[in-house]
Amino acid sequence: MEQGQRVSVIVPVYNGGWCLDRCLSGIRRSSYRNYELIVVDNGSTDNSIAIAQAHGARVAHCPGPSGPGAARNTGVQVASGQLLLFVDADVVVREDVLSRVVARFLTNPECAAVFGSYDDRPTATNFLSQYKNLLHHFVHQNANSQATTFWAGCGAIRTDVFLKVGGFDQEKYPTPSIEDIELGDRIYRQGYRICLDREVQATHLKEWRWLSLLRAEIFYRAVPWSRLILERQGLVSDLNLKISQQASAGLANLMLVMLPFVPMQPTLTYGFVLLLIVFLVLNWDIFAFFLRRKGVPFTIRVVPMHALYLIYSSVTFVLVLLSHAVRIR
Repeated sequence: MEQGQRVSVIVPVYNGGWCLDRCLSGIRRSSYRNYELIVVDNGSTDNSIAIAQAHGARVAHCPGPSGPGAARNTGVQVASGQLLLFVDADVVVREDVLSRVVARFLTNPECAAVFGSYDDRPTATNFLSQYKNLLHHFVHQNANSQATTFWAGCGAIRTDVFLKVGGFDQEKYPTPSIEDIELGDRIYRQGYRICLDREVQATHLKEWRWLSLLRAEIFYRAVPWSRLILERQGLVSDLNLKISQQASAGLANLMLVMLPFVPMQPTLTYGFVLLLIVFLVLNWDIFAFFLRRKGVPFTIRVVPMHALYLIYSSVTFVLVLLSHAVRIR
């Protein structure tokens, strides 16, 4: 592999002592050697800085906590590479990630950004973590290779393009949110090409619990993503915004509304079962994936969980839509 392209690997961290050592160890195992490692501390009060220094990383400081967008922008300010690779502190990249990213940019000069996905081996073993991380893997592995968005968990951008489009919007997203999605949409709308490389994969270390999941999914993602969709007059049907998932959300909400009345009106059972069958058919590729990976008992639990995910995501969008309509009157 040609070693000419210098890569600035930027890792934002806030109290990530529990995961940062594994993250940086993964980067240091990279088969591609022409890189610099920059860890941006976002106001940590734990041993994150000491861990970064032990790995020989250059440590930059971002007044914080002020969000990963601001931290990544701070890292870019001290970066010297032609390519910027953003890696979250709770992610462990595969040894070939840097070489694959560089190869993609070399063979596709028109490509301005490249991102990958979580792999199918999340470390947290509880059901929520397995479901969310494996769903992320499935969605990215089955998305369009010509993307319209960006993922900063393990994604790279040409430095000149990043600077031209203005970087992450740290003012609009001062907390962990959809700052990478918004950046990707901005890159795409300015005429640049974004590539999804399914072979660029990393292991996610995060353990999801119900409170953290719902807070992140609704307030850090669904609400700002809905607002972005309304501001930009729609986003392209891809990732988890595909038409099949929009239809599935409608079915899931109908089933939820119908369910309490089924015991009182047994004839509604036929309608409920019909909706469930259509729901299963629309999402069969997802459920078949979980069936292959985790078996029957796990997949049975995935069906209502995926319906719940679609319900709270779609309800959030409707509430944001109504709020938007009231404001513009």
